[in-house]
Amino acid sequence: MSVHKELVLDEVRKYHQDTLATDGFVPGTTEIWPSGAVLDEDDRVALVEAALEMRIAAGHSSRKFESRFARRLKRRKAHLTNSGSSANLLATTALTSHLLEDRRLRPGDEVITVAAGFPTTVNPILQNGLVPVFVDVELGTYNTTADRVAQAIGPKTRAIIIAHALGNPFEVAEIAQLAEDNDLFLIEDNCDAVGSLYDGKLTGTFGDLTTVSFYPAHHLTMGEGGCVLTSNLALARIVESLRDWGRDCWCEPGESNKCLKRFKYQMGTLPAGYDHKYIFSHVGYNLKATDLQAALGLTQLAKLDGFIEARKRNWRRLRDGLEGVPHLLLPEPTPNSDPSWFGFVLTVQPDAPFERAALVDFLEDRKIGTRRLFAGNLTRHPAYIDQPHRVVGDLTNSDIVTEQTFWVGVYPGLTDEMLDYIVASVKEFVEANS
Repeated sequence: MSVHKELVLDEVRKYHQDTLATDGFVPGTTEIWPSGAVLDEDDRVALVEAALEMRIAAGHSSRKFESRFARRLKRRKAHLTNSGSSANLLATTALTSHLLEDRRLRPGDEVITVAAGFPTTVNPILQNGLVPVFVDVELGTYNTTADRVAQAIGPKTRAIIIAHALGNPFEVAEIAQLAEDNDLFLIEDNCDAVGSLYDGKLTGTFGDLTTVSFYPAHHLTMGEGGCVLTSNLALARIVESLRDWGRDCWCEPGESNKCLKRFKYQMGTLPAGYDHKYIFSHVGYNLKATDLQAALGLTQLAKLDGFIEARKRNWRRLRDGLEGVPHLLLPEPTPNSDPSWFGFVLTVQPDAPFERAALVDFLEDRKIGTRRLFAGNLTRHPAYIDQPHRVVGDLTNSDIVTEQTFWVGVYPGLTDEMLDYIVASVKEFVEANS
């Protein structure tokens, strides 16, 4: 490391220490965010060091992060993207590749998913000309069940795409078995559930493909960013091609003839020996991330275990504190799971003497941030009303989620004092309105 660089990074550490907040928590004044990034001086230094080295495109740090993250999630391949939404788009689009031959998904094929979710799990289904088949969820776990998925399988069903709700695993082993038995693809949207376990195994290891988000609300952050992971090398190659403009070549940008066959291919109706770096086998995108993001991701990854434990601890403190409070349905882990929680979800019982909106307003007035359980019932949103879809069973619980459900934070930046204030505020409101 050069003397000048060392001096700059030393000043960055001093700057970080100077910016640390010194005021303590003030109930009703200090914002209690439902989610957020936890960033330390190592994160700040990593970003500045990458900037000093002008690592402004995907490069060494990106490849290092992909390798380490794949090992951490027990997958053979990881491909970094510019967002979790892009990761879902790539994973779904990969299933339409001509390289899958008879197994490829085609326009009009059906994909089973849940109605009470986030749009970016469902949007790629529609964006690829596929038809979402919506099923309901269970209250308490906020996940669908294997029985519901089984009932939704029809003659046009080709895939299943489901997110683990707020870090709480769905019945992924059973649903993965359903997929195998019916020759269906399974994509796990693991964006909210990094580190969650089902049947003793990490979520994200059951499906053909899994996706992760690195938006600041999630378990790790790069500011923006996402990842597609798989242990299927054929799918990994398709994902890489789609992410990188649709090109057929696997050499990194800036590499020349690493495969020693750059001018030895003949594909399509191109002349023999056409430069492989400019042969395109998919109608792809450019959804790469940068080394600036990956540098931050590497320092964040080193803290993942601590982040997971903090989320579990914070969730348990809220759960224990609110036990027995009337008129509220408290969250429950899916049986046989050990969630790495994203949030703490509450549903106001339909017969409660108060409305969800009143409780949310009370909490927000106290600077306690709340969020809805994402879109609630997606089929009720203007974006989806006229889109082709199928519904299996009723969506009663998804409607209850739309009307009665919200969540508060458990992310590692929250202190015990903040969590206890959330508990005390909920109890105060319920007691005053019962």
